[in-house]
Amino acid sequence: MRYLFAEVSRGYLLEENEQMYTEKQRRFHTFMKTPRELEKIVMLFMHLQSQSVLEPSQKCDIIRATILVVGSVGLGYLDTSALYHVIRGQSVIKLYVMYNMLEIFDRLLASIGQDTLDSLYWVACDRNKSYFAAVFYFVIANIYVLTHSTVLLVEAVTLNVAINSHNKALLTIMISNNFVELKGSVFKKFETDNLFQMSCSDIRERFHYMVLMLVVSMRNLEQFNWDYSHLETLVPHIVLVLCGEVVVDWIKHAFITKFNDITPDIYQKYKAILSRDLAVSRHRNVHSEHSDLVSRRMGFTPLPLGCLVWQTVNQSLTFPGISGKLFLVAMPASTVRQLIPPPGGQ
Repeated sequence: MRYLFAEVSRGYLLEENEQMYTEKQRRFHTFMKTPRELEKIVMLFMHLQSQSVLEPSQKCDIIRATILVVGSVGLGYLDTSALYHVIRGQSVIKLYVMYNMLEIFDRLLASIGQDTLDSLYWVACDRNKSYFAAVFYFVIANIYVLTHSTVLLVEAVTLNVAINSHNKALLTIMISNNFVELKGSVFKKFETDNLFQMSCSDIRERFHYMVLMLVVSMRNLEQFNWDYSHLETLVPHIVLVLCGEVVVDWIKHAFITKFNDITPDIYQKYKAILSRDLAVSRHRNVHSEHSDLVSRRMGFTPLPLGCLVWQTVNQSLTFPGISGKLFLVAMPASTVRQLIPPPGGQ
């Protein structure tokens, strides 16, 4: 007990060896801070190297591919069969109103979609912006693409219900709805610039319908185990919808040019403008995708439609195993590479 008391109560002042303990503390702090400082410089130069390796156009391509995958996976969680039966159980009037609302939502979302994606591309390629801003805009862009893709999916399912319904009243109403455009546009004053904007909108709308009809065809053929004899009943309805769209465009543009004294040669000028936009997009020094300027001019955002097509192909066709999934991922890129030669190539 005396020994313990002596050890506890004996005087021992660390201040007597202050210099030695200060040096030991400095060495310990150096040991602990070194990994953190090392990682700072490593991350800095890795960031600088990534900036030098990836050009802005390549970063945008990676972002587009990621959004396309996220949107397609998100659409995969929607039960299209249940959605089809819910829509099929509605009355004709409800379906007609719902389809018109879907078209309005489609145009509204398309109007803000390009601005949303451009904001993401700018933040991702700007070195002065923080990673938090890039993540924020990336989340917003994914929400937009998933929302717009869902609207397009419901629109395609509604078209599918109209085509497969024994009562063709809905299909007839949807076709006749195109003629309502004539009332709102034929008797208005149009300048050449306004007519150009309408022409771009009609091009986008016709391509939009063609893709939706492709989705409807694949869904129907899948339900009939790819029995091509079903095309005998499917193709006439699809041709009827597309022909109705074409005829309405012909009548609308013919009367607009007649009432506003515009010669048909103006369409050659429109063609030259779109061709110039396409040529500029294919220039080596332009950090944009092919046909990007044309898409912007027409108000067309391809990512939501691409998610819909990709998910439809994934559900309608069989891609077994990991190799099949890799083929599905690589298919869009390989198709674009074959269809579009590199800039400057022959």
